[in-house]
Amino acid sequence: MHAAAAAVALAGLGWTAWHGLAQPRVALAFGALIALGEAARRRHPSTVEVRDTAPVGAAGGLAYALLGEVAGGPAAHGTAQVVAVVLAATLTGALGRPPARDHLARRLLTTGFAATCFQPLHHSGALDRWPGHGPYYAPFLLLLLALTALCDAVLAAALGRARTGGPYGPALRDELHALPGIGSAVCATGAVMALAVAVAGLWALPVFCLPLLLTQLSFRRWTAVRATCHQTIASLARSTEIAGYTPAGHARRVAALSRATGRELGLRAPDLTVLEYAALMHDIGQLSLVDPVPAGATEPLPPAERRRIALLGGAVVRQTGVPAEVAVVVERQADPYREQPLAARIVRTVNAFDDLTGDRAIGPLLALERLRLATAHEHDPQVVEALGRVLARGPDPCGAGPRARP
Repeated sequence: MHAAAAAVALAGLGWTAWHGLAQPRVALAFGALIALGEAARRRHPSTVEVRDTAPVGAAGGLAYALLGEVAGGPAAHGTAQVVAVVLAATLTGALGRPPARDHLARRLLTTGFAATCFQPLHHSGALDRWPGHGPYYAPFLLLLLALTALCDAVLAAALGRARTGGPYGPALRDELHALPGIGSAVCATGAVMALAVAVAGLWALPVFCLPLLLTQLSFRRWTAVRATCHQTIASLARSTEIAGYTPAGHARRVAALSRATGRELGLRAPDLTVLEYAALMHDIGQLSLVDPVPAGATEPLPPAERRRIALLGGAVVRQTGVPAEVAVVVERQADPYREQPLAARIVRTVNAFDDLTGDRAIGPLLALERLRLATAHEHDPQVVEALGRVLARGPDPCGAGPRARP
């Protein structure tokens, strides 16, 4: 995907440099809008999943790709110049804070797709005839926007799969579910800006991008709140480590590996967030114990004691303001796995794996084998196999790799 984006970028830059920049004033105006949107982009913490952190830049690039006229006169740029302007403007707006490769590749390929579908038809005069003329022009634009949004979702899912290693189907499903949100706003704003510039000229750009800019600022506040919430939960989860009830880093490792396992099993993004929060706080009930359990492993305890710890943990979780589903997952940790929700099964299995490999007691392969032997009563076979596939792909989500014997 990155190679394809690099090839598109080089082709666009080479063609534009050889033939010159058509209508520099128009290119500069759209470039400035895209750069402004990129400058307003904020790099969010990895714990907060967002689809598009620069909607103004995305809408500006889409508008330039769909621009056929400027104040009643024909637009002279083509697909190659669209790619070149978007690339230059994105890099300019990100000075001092280079955009992620996935972000840049997705922006170039999506904008290039829209321009390829529109600009040749415009320059050939096909849009002056059916289907892009008169009353048919609006349905034509809607169809093109739908195809562009679908292209963006496919690219985003592919890039996400390459980054996380999870299955492609659930990733694409999450991207398609997200389209009615910020994606629809970007597509609508881009199309409206292109139509407005065709009639009113370049002064339409600041007028029609203002609502999306305000949305972007509100979006930044929302993501900041989510990041703060996650940091608060992570700090609360560390209380068991500070008090000596669980090993250092245990909650973080279980949360990261649980999230990867849940993604492997096809959980949606909201469910993955619930799973991660529950994994972070799954041991919080141990604070009720007078004496810490050795190594924080509660599996050897009597079922009644494990049930009491789980219920106390759920009661604490309900006071943190997280979704009620998180508390349910924590409360159900001591139930038979066949009666547990999937998220609780995942946390239970990953927690047991981390307990077995803690302090390098045994290697990950032997730990997985012990989990497989316990699938009759303690662990869901599908969860154990999904965990094995995650571990087989290499380093764990925490970045430290499976802890094996030296």
